[in-house]
Amino acid sequence: MLYIEKNLALSDSQPRVSSLCTVAVHLLRVVVCIAHGSSPIFSEARTRGGLLDTAEMKRRILAEDPSWTLALVPRLSKLCLLSMVDNFEGMLLNPSEKAFMEERLSPALPLRLTATLVSDGLYWRRCCEQRWKLCDVSHYSHSWKRMFFERHLENLIELFIPGLTEPKTVLDMVPLCRNYVKRLDVAQLLLPIKEPKQEEEEFESDSEPENEFSPSKMAHFDFSILLDKLTSLEELSLVYRVRQCGMNFEWKMFEMTDQDCESLAKALKSCQTLKVLRLRFSQVEDKKCRVLVKSLLDHPSLSQLDFSYNRVADRGARAVGKLLNRSKLQILDMSDNKISSHGAQAIAHALSKNSTLLSLNLRLNPLMDEGGQAIGKALMSNRTLRRLHLGGTGVTWRTAASLAKVLPQNDTLRSLVLSCNILGDVGGKALEEGVSENTSLTELDLSLTEADKRSLSFIGKMVRRNQGSENKKRLEEGKE
Repeated sequence: MLYIEKNLALSDSQPRVSSLCTVAVHLLRVVVCIAHGSSPIFSEARTRGGLLDTAEMKRRILAEDPSWTLALVPRLSKLCLLSMVDNFEGMLLNPSEKAFMEERLSPALPLRLTATLVSDGLYWRRCCEQRWKLCDVSHYSHSWKRMFFERHLENLIELFIPGLTEPKTVLDMVPLCRNYVKRLDVAQLLLPIKEPKQEEEEFESDSEPENEFSPSKMAHFDFSILLDKLTSLEELSLVYRVRQCGMNFEWKMFEMTDQDCESLAKALKSCQTLKVLRLRFSQVEDKKCRVLVKSLLDHPSLSQLDFSYNRVADRGARAVGKLLNRSKLQILDMSDNKISSHGAQAIAHALSKNSTLLSLNLRLNPLMDEGGQAIGKALMSNRTLRRLHLGGTGVTWRTAASLAKVLPQNDTLRSLVLSCNILGDVGGKALEEGVSENTSLTELDLSLTEADKRSLSFIGKMVRRNQGSENKKRLEEGKE
């Protein structure tokens, strides 16, 4: 202003019109000086200590807000959407604005809102990746929403403490996830928290272990309150154990109780959509196996049953044999149990009449030759079984000879595993003769059987021949 006043004072001696023109010229000079930072005022400021920094001097306009730029102001529609994001609760989504909002919605929003309003996509991917390090969506039919709800429900069950956690915690989630949960893989089930005994009881019975609680309180999570409500559930995998128990280890942490068995049997009977059931590493013995199998008789959709790594013996095997002909089972895995020759004979009897089973796994069971030969005899009449695993079952050359008689007549069996059995040279030669007349077997595992090397070489050659024929057949079918 001093600069302008000085110039105006000089213009007073000139005519009025001329002085107005002069004032205008001086004002323009001031604007130009400000724009380029070359005004005498700016020069004076620099000499006095630099009131304006370099960034300010280079700016074209000195506004009140130092962060102001020449960028365009956001469109009003985006400002509105940002406001909707900040106040999302209780607001309906507009389909045309979903992508914009899903990128900005907070993963911490209540599931009662997002479960019904936000469709599968970016938002649920963000929720999954924020919560879990490993997120392979290909295991969930490439659905992020399904992944989130399945893993969320699994976590609720795995951390459920009977007697302490309210069942409402799990049941409140059912209306939100029932349409998305198709598989549950529960890796642990917790026991109730122990209550210390009173001192009087401890002195009365020194033989009883400390902190023991009654069997009625030993039950894990009760699946009978849940499975009938999951109308889309197709696959259930359970392990009755406690992970990372550390120094608190007790054997009861790694077994299913009688009460657990009864509640699970009730739940399985009510879940009519279930296709796959896996119950492993849970110390299931004959009594529990029979209770569970009874609930699965005439099940409308069950196609795969896995009771591996348990303690099922012959009585349980007889129940499983009964199930084979009163269900639609296609895959049966009873590996690493205690099934002996009598149980194997019961399964073989059912197998001879069965027309649905495609895979049978009996490895690591003490079947011995009586059980192995019974299985071989059953294959004479069975025309559906494609995979048979008898590895580590204690069979010898007698079972190998029995199976060798089957191979020329059976054209459906594709895979046969006899590894870790002492077949010897006699068993190897018997299988050599059987494979030479077979055209369907594409896998025959004879590792660690002490069979003759020449027999193994010939068998391998015949299996590769069958594999080539199978591949050629598939190519021809693909061209058609």
